[in-house]
Amino acid sequence: MKRIYSHVIVVGIDGAGGFFRDADVPHFNEIFKNGAVTYNALSSRPSISAECWGSMLLGVGSEVHKLTNGILESTPYPTDSEFPSLFRRIREAYPYAELGSYCDWNPITHGVVENGIGVSHDTAHDTELAPIICDYIREKMPDFLFIQFDSVDGAGHRHGYGTPEFYQRLHEVDELINDVHKAAEDAGIIDDTLFIVIADHGGTNPETGGGSHGGWTDEEKFVTFAAAGKTVKNTTLSEMNIRDLAAIVLYSFGIEAPEFNENGWTSQIPEGLFDDKYIPQYRDISHLTGAAPRISKVAHTSELI
Repeated sequence: MKRIYSHVIVVGIDGAGGFFRDADVPHFNEIFKNGAVTYNALSSRPSISAECWGSMLLGVGSEVHKLTNGILESTPYPTDSEFPSLFRRIREAYPYAELGSYCDWNPITHGVVENGIGVSHDTAHDTELAPIICDYIREKMPDFLFIQFDSVDGAGHRHGYGTPEFYQRLHEVDELINDVHKAAEDAGIIDDTLFIVIADHGGTNPETGGGSHGGWTDEEKFVTFAAAGKTVKNTTLSEMNIRDLAAIVLYSFGIEAPEFNENGWTSQIPEGLFDDKYIPQYRDISHLTGAAPRISKVAHTSELI
């Protein structure tokens, strides 16, 4: 396979769900006005951070990787796992690639990304982390950069998802997304960059105040995905799971994805994302995700607020 992009930047917005659709996010809208967008990508189940980020970076379902918040916080990801992270797969294909993982919620870097494979990393609260990331982009021009901003999820837990306070923080994080995009422009790499924004899960807005997630309501399970780049079609994606991020990134680097296996790799390239007739037809995996049929179920939470 031929490498399509020299750079891939993924900006993960924890807890943003599909709320981008109704938020005041002018930079997001401008960046992806000619790109591919959906507000109905399907989260992992349960809709909790470890399960979701794990699926995105490993390309397998949560029932396969079995990661939880507690495991990410306490256990380094094994370097010999049968389910390598995107970082390890890229490192093995491109030994000299510059790789970065910059996360507010640092357990992602140490609990999903293998140690000792040369991944640059740092952690801080979103507002403090963004300038560090921008400096890194301008200096190192990374091949693959994964970012996680956590404060939108924090606003959802404190005030409820979809509340005015929640939308205000999403509006503020939109500025950080633009800062990252601008840094790629400053570095002269944006024209050869696949730029992605993705959420891991959404959340609920109980009348009692404060929000939660972990359940399988529409507000929790449907999330935003947006991509912009030289080969991305201007479209609304109709079917996607967040685990598909892994296949998208590998394809962009010209790295062959593992064979589809319902007990392992189930990441796919969504239909219509790229104009490439050789991309395999998208398989229905709703029986694996608990989304058959894709309707809301009784809300519950599996994560402490």
